Amino acid sequence: MKENLFPSIEPREKGFLQVSKIHSIYWERSGNPKGKKILVIHGGPGGGSQPRYRRYFNPEKFDIVQFDQRGCGYSRPFSELRENTTGDLVNDIEKLRVNLKIDYWHLFGGSWGSTLALIYAIKNPSRVLSMTLRGIFLCRKFELLWFYQYGASEIFPEEFEKYIAVIPKDERVDLIVSFYKYLTSPDIELRSKAAAAWTNWELSTSHLIKRDIDVGKSKINSFSDAFARIECHYFINKIFLEENFILKNAKIIESIPTKIIQGRYDVVCPVRSAWDLSRKLINSELIIVDDAGHSMSEKGITLKLLDSVERLESF
Repeated sequence: MKENLFPSIEPREKGFLQVSKIHSIYWERSGNPKGKKILVIHGGPGGGSQPRYRRYFNPEKFDIVQFDQRGCGYSRPFSELRENTTGDLVNDIEKLRVNLKIDYWHLFGGSWGSTLALIYAIKNPSRVLSMTLRGIFLCRKFELLWFYQYGASEIFPEEFEKYIAVIPKDERVDLIVSFYKYLTSPDIELRSKAAAAWTNWELSTSHLIKRDIDVGKSKINSFSDAFARIECHYFINKIFLEENFILKNAKIIESIPTKIIQGRYDVVCPVRSAWDLSRKLINSELIIVDDAGHSMSEKGITLKLLDSVERLESF
């Protein structure tokens, strides 16, 4: 089993794809142009892709495709909520595939990236060769309540207190609704405080061993501004899909070879969702890492991801 990430590499080509009247998404390709095609789907929604993600793949064996979803990363306009739905993102992925002249590809995604990979596969099963998924998020009502309202709050009470401190006490009955109010407020100060609190909460709970995270004061068009606004936008709208959409449609993708890598103590996306998904996908393997939380950078998660990707080389 490989123990280290591959060396840093630069994209060999990159560009923007106009996907709507107002949105252009940034994309890039790295590695071997004749290699196995693999699409890296970042988390959030609103997180943006990162150069580090390229390092999970042997650049001699893979043609690595990355992109920034609407409103984040290098995509334009930044932190934009209009024309930004799950259906839009799925359509963008398919437009990107066509634009890059790729017939079929492997999917690699974690957290919200796993969600979007699964939905894309359900909509386009004939285009997906395999899926390597981490930190499964199915965006069911109880998952959102667990992390943003009550549940994770009992494991990280000190961080939860910081998270809710920006919301008046009489507006905490539904924290997602209240945060959305402030994250979309014309009052820049309120929007900035809410974005920083939301982002700090998620980042500070993503590791098995607690880390102190402080993104600082959020600014308009900063990472935390887009991350918080776009996430909250999707969650208040129940990701623009019916409840339990993925599991209800899992039969469509049950035969796609799927590796599910999940931290046992993932507080952001609890193991229950990975378990439920694995029970629906007959051609899946669930790998639970007992010494890990949510972050893909944790050693146990990294090792299993590298091992799973290496197996794709002979796919």
